[in-house]
Amino acid sequence: MNTDSIRFPAEYDPSRCPVHVVHTIEISASPAEVWDHLITAADWQTWQPALSNVRIQDGSRKLSQDATFTFKASGVTSAVEVKEFVPNQRIAWSGRAAGLQAYHIWLITPTPNGCRVLSEETLRGIVPRLLKWFAPNLIHNSNQKWLEALAVRSLATTNSAH
Repeated sequence: MNTDSIRFPAEYDPSRCPVHVVHTIEISASPAEVWDHLITAADWQTWQPALSNVRIQDGSRKLSQDATFTFKASGVTSAVEVKEFVPNQRIAWSGRAAGLQAYHIWLITPTPNGCRVLSEETLRGIVPRLLKWFAPNLIHNSNQKWLEALAVRSLATTNSAH
């Protein structure tokens, strides 16, 4: 998997955004297992403590194509819409919060021992421009922790199934 398979909308192209973070992790769990945790947004706050107040607008527990939802991360509430949804492979959403717009893509690729997850996000607006100078690692660290928490959650449920 490489970033060649990442397709950002023009306005979120990394060359046009002050914040661009990329993370990958290998997880010894099936793509389907990881996918289920990633799209079950109603449960995020149970395994990723930095996230809270997750609400999918239609009341469902899981994300789907064109789903809209809100969540709070690092004290900031974001309004988000799912833009891409390919089960067990890819999900992307765009989001807005005060002073920023973001586009976050997740890719899941099967490996011999489970899967590789790539998380790539770009942010634009006044807040990301300020973050670049005053808290350059905030988004990087936040996304890394989210990916690590996804791995821990996926491994825990995979191991409990055996």
